[in-house]
Parts: sequence; structure tokens; C-alpha cells
Amino acid sequence: MDMEKITVDPYSGMQMVELSHVWGHGVPSMPGQEDVKMHRAVKHAQHGVLAFRITTGMHTGTHMNAPLHLIQRGADMASVSTDKFFGNGVVLGIPKKSWELVTAEDLEKATPKVNPGDIVVIVTGWHHKYSESIEYWGESPGLSKDAAEWLVKMNAKLVGVDTAQVDHPLATILGPHRGGPTMKRLAGEYQKATGLDPKKEHGEWNAAHKTLLGAGIPTIEQVGGDVDVMVGKRATFAATPWKFVYGDACPVRFIAMTDPSGSMKIDAGELVAG
Repeated sequence: MDMEKITVDPYSGMQMVELSHVWGHGVPSMPGQEDVKMHRAVKHAQHGVLAFRITTGMHTGTHMNAPLHLIQRGADMASVSTDKFFGNGVVLGIPKKSWELVTAEDLEKATPKVNPGDIVVIVTGWHHKYSESIEYWGESPGLSKDAAEWLVKMNAKLVGVDTAQVDHPLATILGPHRGGPTMKRLAGEYQKATGLDPKKEHGEWNAAHKTLLGAGIPTIEQVGGDVDVMVGKRATFAATPWKFVYGDACPVRFIAMTDPSGSMKIDAGELVAG
């Protein structure tokens, strides 16, 4: 394990690994959406204090999606149960190339095995391409519908992916769906490179993401940071989304924690009325 990428608590010995990309001005933004805009409303030199004013879409950088994002009358960010944001799980290394799919068979074969109720983080290697590029947004792998159905069957608590979106890009607005294509060259380039018909192969809009959110499973897209350190390992995960009423999504800080010493334990505790 690369200790340079791990934060170690000096008292408990617990190891913490960053799973989020850096967020701020100029982060990659989905084609068709405006960039994050930031400026200093007040500055130390002038006012003795620093405060930023920010204009942003919620689907920028490492971010969490609530069911409401794709499910009408689904839970918003403020309504998602807080137990979804913390728990044990696994980081699965499932390398994929341009336009490939993560399937149920891939998840079944991956190690360590997924346990019922796990937080599941899927790493295809695409986080290394995180950038404002045609490749990152338009050629990324995605989850197949049967992969999402498998995760629902396993009662996954939370699902994270290191890709730009949960679904294959040709199954989203980036391709010929709904208000798209927002990447007009995408369908033609896909067909030229693969010999496949995008409308036949990816005719259902956001099938995987709708399956997960429809089952009440929040998702985190664009997992990154030092996630390579955790591939193939089990860990405890913590995510910190906003308590955002009517919110469909928001930027999120996401970390993995391990306890090599085995000495760290969180007591169950008791609720006391009063």
C-alpha cells in the first residue's frame, strides 16, 4: 500500500484514503453545462477575511446523486437516509477500455466478493483520464442494465463509479437521447470505431442509473483521488453530501477508512429519550 497517499490518525492508527477529485474553478463540466464559476467576494488584503461566491451545477467533480435525479417524486438529497453515507464495502477493480460495459458477470467475478448491503465502488481506470476532453466524457465505459440489477439484488447501500457517469455515454444525453446529443460527433465516432449501432446497443436512456436510483440506491460519480490504493480491498466508507431540500445532486467528499491494527471500534450506543 502506498503510504504516501494515506492519512494515518496518530491516536487510533486508522488509515484514511481520499476518493474525491479536487473540486473548484475550472473542473471538468459535462458538455452542455456551464463551468463552475468562483470569485472572491471579499479578500484578506482588502477586508481581512476571505469568502468565495460560487455559481455551479451540482453534477461537477465527485458528486452524489439522489433518487430524485432520475426518479420523479424520488428522495431528494435531504431525504436520503444518513445510514447510506457510512458503512462497510468494497472497491472493485474492473478495468475497461473506451465504450466498454461493466456487466453483472464482471461484478460476480470481481474480488473481493460483494456482500449484501455493501457500499460498492467500481474502478475501471477511467479516473486517470479525468479532464475536459472528448475522451473522458464521450468514450467512457458505463454500467450495463444487468450490472445495475445485480447491485440492486445485492441490496447495495451506495454505488460509486470512477467514470463521468453511471451509464455508457451513448445511453445519456451525450448521445441521441432526450435533449441530446450534446456531443454531436459521438454516435458517428462510436459506430465507426466499434461497428455497432448506438441506438440498438444503447437504446434505453440511463437504464443503469434509473435502475439504481429507482431502488433507492444513491450513486457517486467521478470517484477519484487516491482510489487506486484501495482497489481490491474492503474498507469502511464515509460520504458527506449536503442536506439539500429538493436537491437532485451535490458535490461530495468521499473517503475510505481501514484499521490494520483492528483496535478501532465504534460502539453501538443507545438512544436516550429526553
